[in-house]
Amino acid sequence: MAKDKIAYVCSNCGQESTKWIGKCPSCGQWNTFKEIRIASDTGSQAARSAALSLRGGKPHSKGGKAMRLSDIPSHDEPRIDTHDAELNRVLGGGLVPGCIVLLGGEPGIGKSTLSLQTVLQMPERRILYVSGEESAHQLKMRAERLSAASPADHQSPSSDNLLILTENSLEHIFEHVKELHPELLVVDSIQTIATEEVDSSPGSLSQVRECASALLRFAKSSGVPVILIGHITKEGTLAGPKILEHIVDTVIQFEGDQHHLYRILRSMKNRFGSTSELGIYEMQQNGLRQVSNPSELLLTQDSTGLSGIAISSAIEGVRPFLVETQALVSTAAYGTPQRSATGFDQRRLNMLLAVLEKRVGFKLMQKDVFINIAGGLRVTDLATDLSVISAVLSSNVDTPIEPGWCMAGEVGLSGEVRPIARIEQRIAEAEKLGFSHIIIPRYNMQGLNTKKFKIELCPVRKVEEALRLLFG
Repeated sequence: MAKDKIAYVCSNCGQESTKWIGKCPSCGQWNTFKEIRIASDTGSQAARSAALSLRGGKPHSKGGKAMRLSDIPSHDEPRIDTHDAELNRVLGGGLVPGCIVLLGGEPGIGKSTLSLQTVLQMPERRILYVSGEESAHQLKMRAERLSAASPADHQSPSSDNLLILTENSLEHIFEHVKELHPELLVVDSIQTIATEEVDSSPGSLSQVRECASALLRFAKSSGVPVILIGHITKEGTLAGPKILEHIVDTVIQFEGDQHHLYRILRSMKNRFGSTSELGIYEMQQNGLRQVSNPSELLLTQDSTGLSGIAISSAIEGVRPFLVETQALVSTAAYGTPQRSATGFDQRRLNMLLAVLEKRVGFKLMQKDVFINIAGGLRVTDLATDLSVISAVLSSNVDTPIEPGWCMAGEVGLSGEVRPIARIEQRIAEAEKLGFSHIIIPRYNMQGLNTKKFKIELCPVRKVEEALRLLFG
């Protein structure tokens, strides 16, 4: 048996070194190098054996021979439908055969619920669900709580094709894979799986690295997609070495507050689709419900007469939706003004407040300013700049914005309202929800067919013009 090697890996960026270094030369962080034991190549034999058994002794992809780019056949393999519109959107249309997906999120956010609910909705697929954290009885009780597998549905096809395995040994998992021949493998979670080739506890850097690499070789060799569930550290990053995020094909983050009903599924990395897509779920007693129209849920039902509220037409990925921006401006109690933003970029808020003070003339130097995006959503669209400024001014003068008004526009440092992308989809979403006026950048009026919209368009060039329309 070949002798194991010792290496040092930066837990922040994945940089490798043959000796311990105090400061990482790649990311500049201190005391991030951890010792890992790299096992010999025998750890991948179980993965190769399981993959060959699924492919009938033939590897899924040929290797070891260079090929011309023109000689490589180009064909799109059909994606595997998860029967979940939100998850399919984030994945780019479904699971790609042979892909490996990493699902991360905070404890208790609903990662296991989402994965179990998804596999229960795929009765036509033979799925192996490996749990290293829960017993089979716990999984059974959770499945009964989900709408896809009610207690009266014990003998449904979804229950027959779903195979539950409670195991922590990677070698034993591959033995069951060779015997069961699944079409989808789910591992919950990667931090609880250990291989016998590495002499360390489960969850360590070396164990996570070796187990993920073996599962990657199995997925690419057999064509069976693998879904890994990963833990989140207290800093909000995925636990384990950074190489875990590098080797997988897709990294999706399950976000949200445990005290809120809504959960956001966001794509952080995707080799087979866009990284700007997001899916929205609502947590209920019988599982996660897909939110097909998030605009109606993200808006306050009755905000008439309330100051500090502005509605913005935002876009995340290909989906437009209306988001409610809430602001509170009050006199600084202790002399030092506070600036706080929830769901919005803090530095962007400071810039917008400087523009509001310098270009518009409203003094907010001795005021506390708090910004909140309703519904627990985190917005990155720059078109929400105009709604943030309007909400701040509305709270400052304690004057509500008239109902029926929404807006979309990026604000520049000189106070101009800059053009935004996909203006027609934003206008159509506002019109669909019954808004009567929408403020848009004047530049976006060029080439815009205004006849097909019933909503009144209010083009502006500067922030002062928008505020004059809203407050007179």
